[in-house]
Amino acid sequence: MKRTLSLFAFLLTFALGAEIPSAVRQIELAVLAAPEADRDACTVLGYDAEGSLVTLREGTNGLTCLADDPQKKGFSAACYSSSLEGYMQRGRDLRAEGKNFQEVFDMREEEVKSGKLTIPTNSILNVLTGEFNPQSGELENTYQRYVIYIPYATPETTGIPLGPATPGGPWIMNPGTHRAHIMINPPKPESAEHKHDH
Repeated sequence: MKRTLSLFAFLLTFALGAEIPSAVRQIELAVLAAPEADRDACTVLGYDAEGSLVTLREGTNGLTCLADDPQKKGFSAACYSSSLEGYMQRGRDLRAEGKNFQEVFDMREEEVKSGKLTIPTNSILNVLTGEFNPQSGELENTYQRYVIYIPYATPETTGIPLGPATPGGPWIMNPGTHRAHIMINPPKPESAEHKHDH
C-alpha cells in the first residue's frame, strides 16, 4: 500500500512539475523578453495541452517570442527577429530528431553554405531567464542577455574581441561560421544560469 501511495505521489509531482500554463499566461511571460514598447504586437510561440509547440498569437511587428518550455528546469523565454524563424525552427526540428549540439551546428552550417537555409545578418535574439516563486507565482531573479547574428564574421573583420574587454562588453562567439554572433551579457550574479539554446 505504501509503495502504491509513493508511486502515486511521484506521478502527481511529475505531472504538476510539467503542467502547461494557459496560453494567456505563456504570452504574458514570453513577451517579457521583448522590448517593452513592442510586446503587444509580437508573434508568440508556446505550448498546447500536449506539449507541442504552436502559435499562440500572430503578431505584426516582425518579432517572435518563444515561451518557456515547461519540460525544462528553470525559466527561459526568448524574443528574436521573425526573419530568424526558419533558422530557429530548423534547430528545433533537428533537436527533436535527437541530434546533439554539434550535430545541429554542423548540419545548419552546411545548409547555410549550400543556400538551403538562411540566417539574416544583424538579426537579434534576446534571452530572458529567471526563477518562479512558488508562493507568489511571480518570476524573480530575471536576467537578460543579447545575441546579434553576424554570419561568418571574425574579430579581424569586425574589431570585436573573442571575449568581453570589460564586464558586460560585447564579444564574438563562433567566429568565421554561420553562427557567428555578438554576445552581450550584462553583469549577473554567479548563480544565474541559462537553459535556452539558440
